[in-house]
Amino acid sequence: MFSSPGPRSLEIAVNTSTLLHMRGLHSLRPAWILAGTPAHTRCPSFSRSLSADHRNPTTLNHNLKTNKSGTTTQPSPPPTPPSHHHPSQPTATKMSKPQPQPPVITSITDLPTADAKWITLQRISYRDQTGTARTWEAASRKTRAQSAGVDAVAMGNVLLHPSRPPATLLVIQYRPPLDAFTVEWPAGLVDEGETAERAAVREFREETGYDCEVVSVSPVQAADPGLSSANMQLVMVEVRLGEGEPLPEQRLEDGEHIQRVVVPLAELYGRLVEYSRRERTVVAAKLFHFAAGMEFAKTKGKEYGL
Repeated sequence: MFSSPGPRSLEIAVNTSTLLHMRGLHSLRPAWILAGTPAHTRCPSFSRSLSADHRNPTTLNHNLKTNKSGTTTQPSPPPTPPSHHHPSQPTATKMSKPQPQPPVITSITDLPTADAKWITLQRISYRDQTGTARTWEAASRKTRAQSAGVDAVAMGNVLLHPSRPPATLLVIQYRPPLDAFTVEWPAGLVDEGETAERAAVREFREETGYDCEVVSVSPVQAADPGLSSANMQLVMVEVRLGEGEPLPEQRLEDGEHIQRVVVPLAELYGRLVEYSRRERTVVAAKLFHFAAGMEFAKTKGKEYGL
């Protein structure tokens, strides 16, 4: 939410290591990453958000370059609430190719399972607890790594900065099945021969640019048990940052357009609620459940003896 008039921290949006031009962004409301703040906002009270008219990028503490017209381009991002002053990484880096239009679905057709590369449909015949014969329709991935026995990993993460509160790095990307932008933790498929730990480190580096240290690995979990046999493991990782450390370049594959957003852990639940109210924006269940658990422990912990 926007706060009352006064000094504000200036923020920039990063999409595959690019910067949105600050002019006119009050109408677009893209995803934000803090790039630098004026000296007068660096105080314990942390002045909140940016003003309704935030068209002067000259006070940002960065070395970004723009084109001759003074602008940069990127695809239209999902409507995203402005963030508060939070510990993100200064300085965006390399510009990506111009992408002037938002994604749009051009057609939806039935896909024979024999032609599908990634998934297949199954009709499962079984007998229930009473001995009654029943059937169930389900989807299954074709890509499961047999050596690992798991489809994917999601990387819950904590960014540790020497002078800022702990934060987490989220990714926002377009998901065609939803025709919407999803707010998620970084995630990816496990390759054949990989452990969950190795897959997590590799995928986290590709999507965020950061090297990370694995803290814990969950047991195998069902991703959507009523629909699919897809499973996953949650790998919690830490990233230790230094003062003035630049935002690293992502290592994205062709067709990947991923925005990075840093949110203080203390503000995560409220920020996700804000995202969920935005048009064409959906928060991933795994991420929201984690944040809701933190919020529940904070607000109801004493009542339930947690």
